[in-house]
Amino acid sequence: MLDLVIIGSGPAGLSAAIYASRAGLDAVVLEKAGVSGGQVLTTYEVDNYPGLPGINGFDLGMKFKEHADKLGAKFEDASVLAIRPFGAADGGAEGAAADGANGYVVVCDGKEYETKGVIIASGAHHANLNVPGEAELQGMGVSYCATCDGAFFRGRDVAVAGGGDVALEDAIFLARICNKVYLIHRRDEFRANKALQEAIKQYENIVPVLNCTVEEIKGTDSVNAVSVKNKITGEVQNLAVSGIFIAVGINPDSDAFKDLVEVNEKGYILAGEDGRTSVKRIYAAGDVRSKALRQIVTAVADGANAVTSFQEDVM
Repeated sequence: MLDLVIIGSGPAGLSAAIYASRAGLDAVVLEKAGVSGGQVLTTYEVDNYPGLPGINGFDLGMKFKEHADKLGAKFEDASVLAIRPFGAADGGAEGAAADGANGYVVVCDGKEYETKGVIIASGAHHANLNVPGEAELQGMGVSYCATCDGAFFRGRDVAVAGGGDVALEDAIFLARICNKVYLIHRRDEFRANKALQEAIKQYENIVPVLNCTVEEIKGTDSVNAVSVKNKITGEVQNLAVSGIFIAVGINPDSDAFKDLVEVNEKGYILAGEDGRTSVKRIYAAGDVRSKALRQIVTAVADGANAVTSFQEDVM
């Protein structure tokens, strides 16, 4: 039986792998994409990771992986279908709470792993607009994280797509450093809380573009315009911008675990800074965990905390 199975090989999973290896634990990292790094691989430039300003996202992900490899961390390609208590025919939250002390079976397509503990670092994915130019220009003006990438657009004109709390928070954040922020929303009023709706009125450089949908993101090597269509008039206009921040939702990759551990209304796994979930010896780390800030640096911290909690729990 393994000591730990780490599900996911983004920054949280790789940090957990490093700490598990240094602790001499018998652990394996399961990665479904066949490549380590997670979302950071698609980030053009990372300017807020301490000690490595301006590093390419792919290079940072590879540095994490190389560090784990150097310490002898084991990786296997596998898509996790479920986790069940060792000895149980199927996994349920009640059964896991009772039987978790005996370990778990991580069920994958074609293989199973028996383990004393599990760190779920499966991450999350941003909801897409699914419009022409979005995928092609990701990391070249298309971003899903204003706090990550906003500084690269200082003094420029940008757009934010979305009408919820995150979209308006992004618009306010960007308005403080950018020349103009177009706030594009498909409805005639924003869904964000009233306080945020009042807050954006204080910024003259935030320009609401309501009843409009993004039709296309334009540019060759980088974004230079966003095409929007008015749902009422049918009019199409091009907004000259250097970047667009898409804030139409984030979905945690937690479907395989919802019947096992407690999650919130959005599907994020409930766990504190120590990574402990509602189920014994099952931990959550990184973007799949319920928390206020989802950044590379917090994901790395989560991985370290989860391994430390496991070591405390098995002592």
